[in-house]
Amino acid sequence: MRKTKEHSTGNNLRHIVDIASMLGLTEDDLELYGRYKAKIRLEVTGRFARRKNSSLILVSAMTPTPAGEGKTTVSIGLAQALAKIGKSTIAALREPSLGPVFGIKGGATGGGLSRVHPVDDINLHFTNDFPAVESAHNLLSAIVDNSIFHGNPLNIDPRKITWRRVIDMNDRSLRDIVIGLGGSTNGVPRETGFDIVPSSEIMAILCLSRSYEELKDKISRILVSFTYDDKPVIAGDLKVEGAVTALLKYALLPNLVQTTEGVPAIIHGGPFANIAQGTNSIISTDLALRLADYVVTEAGFGFDLGAEKYFDIVAPYGNFNPRIVVLVATVRALKYHAGIAREELNDSNPHAAVLGMANLRKHYENIDKFNVPCIVALNRFPSDTDEEINAVVKAAENEGMNIAPADIFRLGGDGGLELAEKTVQLTAEAEGTFKPLYEWNLPVEDKIFKVASEIYGAVSIDYQPQARRNLDMIKKIGYDRLPVCIAKTQQSLSDNPNLLGLPSNFIVTVREIKIASGAGFLIPITGEILRMPGLSRTPAACNINIDDTGNIKGIV
Repeated sequence: MRKTKEHSTGNNLRHIVDIASMLGLTEDDLELYGRYKAKIRLEVTGRFARRKNSSLILVSAMTPTPAGEGKTTVSIGLAQALAKIGKSTIAALREPSLGPVFGIKGGATGGGLSRVHPVDDINLHFTNDFPAVESAHNLLSAIVDNSIFHGNPLNIDPRKITWRRVIDMNDRSLRDIVIGLGGSTNGVPRETGFDIVPSSEIMAILCLSRSYEELKDKISRILVSFTYDDKPVIAGDLKVEGAVTALLKYALLPNLVQTTEGVPAIIHGGPFANIAQGTNSIISTDLALRLADYVVTEAGFGFDLGAEKYFDIVAPYGNFNPRIVVLVATVRALKYHAGIAREELNDSNPHAAVLGMANLRKHYENIDKFNVPCIVALNRFPSDTDEEINAVVKAAENEGMNIAPADIFRLGGDGGLELAEKTVQLTAEAEGTFKPLYEWNLPVEDKIFKVASEIYGAVSIDYQPQARRNLDMIKKIGYDRLPVCIAKTQQSLSDNPNLLGLPSNFIVTVREIKIASGAGFLIPITGEILRMPGLSRTPAACNINIDDTGNIKGIV
């Protein structure tokens, strides 16, 4: 066994070939990216069948707060705890985006003794999957404008181009721009803008494809514009799907890394859950289900966002059957949803923690609608007191909730043993398969209302004029049978980020509905949600540095 040290942290890490051998893979099955990370060749999937008794564990959370809940940390810690009790386990997670890394959220590789390594590499360019998606997306953008410049043979109306550009950075200045200025040789002037890479339909397609053929086919079906007479123009009309797919040759391959305790982790893809489907690629989850008995995967933000989309979009496309949901909660989040100010969250307040359980309760009840059992993982922070932990556990158990405290940041897998044991028990007792919330063949308005009313708690939907026009166009061109991937704030069950806890009697406002025909879903844009975030007054980038020996500091 080759044992080396991670350059930036000093943690003892195993060579990635040794990690692969734990899964029955050889060096020939890998594309090596140094000592600690590798891509797994596509042909590996064909050598292994899905294990009949493999269990897919979906980690989600209550509504997020500025204090942070540690969902990725719990996912990694649970995988380590399962390995400690002798279970063959893989963590299947998303890749971080540079936007949050340099913005307000910071890195997305877990924390404490429950992290994936090499931390800095994963948080920065990793294996260049995000740059590949960015290039592929922008190639299609350039081809659209180039077609107009060279005589416009497809009769594209520049005012009706729906395909924007992307960059993997929070940059509010690029949300709305004008291109083509500087004379006729620079193209046709028109309004457009940039979205962040995790919101790119190319990213969504990458995460919903299993082969180059499927990837190319989905890319060819991307809606990029409408003609002057309102006929749709797709990427296939521009004959560019081959080149776009070529840029994604290595991006389609899942990435293999390891946790702090040497548990294999497959990290691949990174769509946001508030503006896309919010989970890792189906090819990586499918591979994990062939290589391990327990697969821990994660859906972004609260259950109302990533997990709902997992059950209604990702699982049907991937033919997955999640056996259990692990719902992450913290004492800090419970107090925040009870109205406690952020600066007071470190003060012990068992009463407020129990009072804030209304938000947790709603998510717990929502999970039951998908016919899947749930266990609450009460993720312990250093400021939590025993009185607070005990009060929440007692209140949850009195309400019939399954719950287990977890101290996995501080103790790693050892801090999640109770959670792992209870998860295994509930998984073994789970019967049947999950059921989606709605049928795809329902009218678009019915699908949106089904999610908004049953999952969020809304009483009605307010469709703005642009959304009404979008609905008419969707029906006209035959995209009304696609599922809905609602873009909504992660900070509230409603579409208003200021409504904490358990909002009631609220209306969800749909501003517009975007067509992601290549990915295979519709994107209703609600409230004030944006597909290009901005930086805070003091972004995390101000605390990141590198020394003369190449050690990176400040990514948390």
